[in-house]
Amino acid sequence: MEEREEGGASLRKKLEIFLAARLEKRLETQKEESKRAALRERFIFDNWFEYAASKVEKLQAATHVAKFSHPSIKKASDIYFEISETEREGLIGTHSVAWQSFQHDLSTGNAADLDGDIKEFLRISHSGRTVFDMILVQDEELKATVNPDPGRAEYILKALLSLKNTRNEKRSHVLSKQVFWLVHEDPSLDQNYHLLSPMLATSLAHAVFKTISESRFGASSKEGRNARHAGKAFDGEYHDYPGLAVQKMGGSNQQNVSQLNSERGGQNYLLASLPPHWQSREIYPPMREAFRTFKRRPEVWKILDGLKRFLETDPDPNMHTRDLRDDYVAMLVDELMLFTFDMHSLAPGWSADEKCELVVEEQFWLDPGRAHQDADFDKARQQSNWHEVVTDRAAGWLNRELSHKSPLSMGDPEHDYWEKQIGSVLKVFRRQVDDLQDALRDDDDNFSGEPA
Repeated sequence: MEEREEGGASLRKKLEIFLAARLEKRLETQKEESKRAALRERFIFDNWFEYAASKVEKLQAATHVAKFSHPSIKKASDIYFEISETEREGLIGTHSVAWQSFQHDLSTGNAADLDGDIKEFLRISHSGRTVFDMILVQDEELKATVNPDPGRAEYILKALLSLKNTRNEKRSHVLSKQVFWLVHEDPSLDQNYHLLSPMLATSLAHAVFKTISESRFGASSKEGRNARHAGKAFDGEYHDYPGLAVQKMGGSNQQNVSQLNSERGGQNYLLASLPPHWQSREIYPPMREAFRTFKRRPEVWKILDGLKRFLETDPDPNMHTRDLRDDYVAMLVDELMLFTFDMHSLAPGWSADEKCELVVEEQFWLDPGRAHQDADFDKARQQSNWHEVVTDRAAGWLNRELSHKSPLSMGDPEHDYWEKQIGSVLKVFRRQVDDLQDALRDDDDNFSGEPA
């Protein structure tokens, strides 16, 4: 969102330019003459502020909006947090947003009440401040501009100031997120709890959204990422956000949640919140046989040994036996995914080394990043059912390991069972990886564009 700054023009001149432009825009879509006449009357300079003061009764400026919990919430309180109220060292919050980039949100009980003219009016910039900033301090210049009658001008500004007042006496809603928080020792007494209702910090979320969007789609980011993909030096910097997710709010009617949510098209970025992945040993790619490398992992060897010893006892075919066997297989699949993620942490393109003897499906599985460097590899990978081939090879490997130097005789029934257990996980994993690859391709195609 861009602030309007008309050079050194007076505040009145800026407001006149704004009203003329908004009237022209309104008249372009209105053909009925009676309504066109009403619009011309509304946008007369002295009339506009009376109109705005009457409309704000249905609006609230907010930094925390209840409808982000659920768009059907009605009459729950929204909160306007004074950005200068507090400073808390070490904590990230609305107070962390620099005032130059801080934007209030607008919320209402009815999406139709989000008047676009008033929304833009509040953003007009004059001498480094927005009209909304001037309303907050009951600015004398603004007061003298909106009406020559001091009493009437004060009434208008006081009415506009009510935008930041909390509506509905701080109340929650059954559809809101709510947490009962014990504040005294006895948990059996209802009065010993406070009911907390977490609310999305929409102004903070918007500042984060703009920052990340610039990092993803800005011109500098385009140059930096192109240089990275090409393996070339880049005289500058760009920022990346691994594991970024997008949460959509409001469905097809994002305006029903809030003004800023509507401007983002309902998109809200979620940063990855993951535990650290410690690497206490150097990771090497498997150049010949993927599952031989996989078996060398200490946990894999322990799980294999435990499963083998258990099956060699010829346990009774009952529920306990099936559950324990499935637990072993589940642990093995977990280790297989950890092995996969370790291989994905390597520099993309390692499988293109002439020393790599992996079958191509295992290259597709363990080196997906190579697709951004090799168009032929990318196309072949998209067309391949590599997850099915890897599943079949994993089941065959497990059969061989369990049968090796053992009285166990693993055949087709066991192979089919392992294949089913491993395949269900790899199928989902393949879909997730493909979705990520598609998102990265979209980023490459839209460096200088806007988010979809």
